Amino acid sequence: MGSLSVIPLSWGSSIFVGGKFDVHKVLPPKLCSGVAISPRAFASQNSVKKSRRDGQARKKVADKSIASEDDCVKNDENVESCVNLAAEEPVAFPSRSAVLQACTVTSGLIAALGIIIRQVSHVASIEGLPVFDCSLEVPFDFEVWHLQLISGLVILISLSRYLLLKTWPDFAESSEAANQQVLTSLQPFDYIIVAFLPGVSEELLFRGALLPLFGSNWRSALVVAIIFGVLHLGSGRKYSFAVWATFVGLVYGYATVVSSSLIVPMASHAVNNLVGGMLWRYRSDSSRKI
Repeated sequence: MGSLSVIPLSWGSSIFVGGKFDVHKVLPPKLCSGVAISPRAFASQNSVKKSRRDGQARKKVADKSIASEDDCVKNDENVESCVNLAAEEPVAFPSRSAVLQACTVTSGLIAALGIIIRQVSHVASIEGLPVFDCSLEVPFDFEVWHLQLISGLVILISLSRYLLLKTWPDFAESSEAANQQVLTSLQPFDYIIVAFLPGVSEELLFRGALLPLFGSNWRSALVVAIIFGVLHLGSGRKYSFAVWATFVGLVYGYATVVSSSLIVPMASHAVNNLVGGMLWRYRSDSSRKI
């Protein structure tokens, strides 16, 4: 109920006179004789009645909800549909512009950090400090046989990803959550951008700066791979995805040590990102058509 207002009566008077409640203005004299009516008691009775009505209404809603749940449980054939309806909640994914902007900004910052480390190590090495020159340890060299190494890395990582998706449910769930967050709103051409920008920038920092800074060997490759894996947690990705990223980082690191080229991990990482994204898009489109 809203706030009380002055209600005009048929005989030209009103409920309130001089700011006070006048019963005789409302009820006939016979009903008023010998009866003392308190406004506070009247309001309290209304409040009690209203509370009872509200309580009964809430009880009916609760009983209805419990009955609906019982119906879902009793009818075995409808249990799955009831669970599916309860689980269906609208999920908001980032827009296309937000994903591309975040990818561009993040990749730019990572690449800038990698360039700074490489440059600082180069200057420190020239000055005679006991620091590995990252730009000399892992240069941008390229040879023909590197193509075979890149192809082998793409095949190895793609097959490993496929096997894990089929045999490790937790990894499949984490991978699906990450792909949905990043790839759902993108256009086909956008996949090239979100595949190559992170692939190039991350390898520039991890395999082009951190790895040679610690020393170009398999121990350094393992340490950098662990850091790389831990940083891939979050955004719906669980520890299984971090384990996968650690494995991938170790493979890229070992390839960097073997080839002494930054082009090899960059190309492998970017192509693997593109292959994984395109396969996910193909499976998603196929599932929608079914």
